[in-house]
Amino acid sequence: MSTYIWILLIVVIIMALYLLFYTYSVAKTQKVKERYDSSIDESVKEHPYLRNPVFVSLYIGTILIAGFIFYYAFQ
Repeated sequence: MSTYIWILLIVVIIMALYLLFYTYSVAKTQKVKERYDSSIDESVKEHPYLRNPVFVSLYIGTILIAGFIFYYAFQ
């Protein structure tokens, strides 16, 4: 395996972990103001992180990028 692939893999993992932590901390600190927001659906209340498009895009993007890296690394 090339050294560049390992470096890219490490950079991608570090970026994904940082973005996931940052998004989680921002989402955790924000409070819902009832007078401005409508009611929240029960399925979203039960799984707020799985229904958040930012988290979903981070998960999917990380999996896709890691898949491409491993595919080209072991090809």
